[in-house]
Amino acid sequence: MVRQWQELFYDKCYACTGMEHAPDFQKLAEAYGAVGLRATQPEQVVPILKQGLSIPRTVIMEFQVEREEKVYPMVPAGAPITDMLLV
Repeated sequence: MVRQWQELFYDKCYACTGMEHAPDFQKLAEAYGAVGLRATQPEQVVPILKQGLSIPRTVIMEFQVEREEKVYPMVPAGAPITDMLLV
């Protein structure tokens, strides 16, 4: 969401938001004794959620999205919650 703020409010001046060297969260979860699940396509979201919620132990679910995908609702920096953006 920080990258989204930089895109929408700071003229795409990106700083420290690249995830080029992100860990493999699935393997990281497994290294700590949890279950790691990953969705890379939109059609995988519901099955991964159902699978993850059905497991009676700690589960880390990773949902990979396009870098430019937006997350809403969001509140601009310094704005009150009543001024949230919905689209």
